[in-house]
Amino acid sequence: MKVYGHPMSTCTRKVLMTLAEKGHRADFVMVDIMKGEGHNAEHLARQPWGQIPAFEDDDGWQLYESRAICRYLDAKLSGPSLMPADLRQRALVEQWISIETSNFTAPAMKIIYNLVFGKMFGKEPDMAAVEEGRKGVKKAVAVMERQLENRNFLVGDGLTLADIFFMPYIEYLAAGGELGLIDASERVGHWWRRLSERPTWQQVSGRTNAAS
Repeated sequence: MKVYGHPMSTCTRKVLMTLAEKGHRADFVMVDIMKGEGHNAEHLARQPWGQIPAFEDDDGWQLYESRAICRYLDAKLSGPSLMPADLRQRALVEQWISIETSNFTAPAMKIIYNLVFGKMFGKEPDMAAVEEGRKGVKKAVAVMERQLENRNFLVGDGLTLADIFFMPYIEYLAAGGELGLIDASERVGHWWRRLSERPTWQQVSGRTNAAS
């Protein structure tokens, strides 16, 4: 198996975290999007929008879009399931994946682009966009706070794809000095710290020297 991506990419990290939690590895092929490698002909043949990650299975079959890749890997690989067996619990995981996609990630990325990635290139942050992002994240966190009453994970008794898909964005909110948005809810703050201390995430996020 091969994962084509960049270690700092939020979406690449979702796939790497899924692999790590399943106890499997894939060959990592660097696509340096900072140098425009996402738009060379070879990568565009794998991912027509020039985005990352892209995935190639051990028989050459290819797939792109990080959430689709993660669902495929969870279903294909041995190891702990990241989707509940119960129909309604699975539906709740899908609900929370939709919340992450539609209601959390877009405002979070307004903050991340300006306070993390933009600063890497010496760009002045658009603080109006940052403030708009903060409002969206706060709203999502308030909903998450209700969901996390009397539970350690968003759905069920163990880690699911719903939890994993939030993780890369919160990691970068912390890097941008915005962890207070998460810690504003005691429940969400505790949930994040439990997730972020997992050895798998320590590797994927580069907090340890172990390869991911």
